[in-house]
Amino acid sequence: MTSIDAEALYRVLLGQIRDVYGASFGASDGPVLAGIHSGGAWLAERLARDLGVERFGVVNVALHRDDYAKKGLHSQASPTSLPFDVDNRRIVLVDDVLYTGRTVRAAINELYDYGRPAAIDLAVLAERGGRELPIAARFVGGHVDLDAGTTLVLERGPDMQLTIRTEPRAS
Repeated sequence: MTSIDAEALYRVLLGQIRDVYGASFGASDGPVLAGIHSGGAWLAERLARDLGVERFGVVNVALHRDDYAKKGLHSQASPTSLPFDVDNRRIVLVDDVLYTGRTVRAAINELYDYGRPAAIDLAVLAERGGRELPIAARFVGGHVDLDAGTTLVLERGPDMQLTIRTEPRAS
């Protein structure tokens, strides 16, 4: 098991988003944050705090995953909650790890169930390669090279401190 400095990755990610959007998150027509349940939602919550954003959304992808039963995802775990209108908004979609792209595809499908965004920018804490779909993040905390038999696990402490570690992928 390897530890990765999640706080360093987070600082890079936060800096990239600030460089592009500055204070525009507060504007009525500015971008909005939506985190993918659960690791992306934790990151969206922390980003919202650090960017001075009052509200952020949480996207549940379970009903749009083609493998949700295999992965043990529960459709009722945390329903999608978007405290903003999706139509014609720029959405910064946040996730912890970008791997195959399947979770992001499912999140985009879920967002479109709520309306048609003007644009969706993907922000991830860690990008590990191994894409199965043509999906890339605009904002990336860092790139992590791992073999296919390893997974990244994000954990959040009570003070919102982040840790990320590797562990063998469950069969």
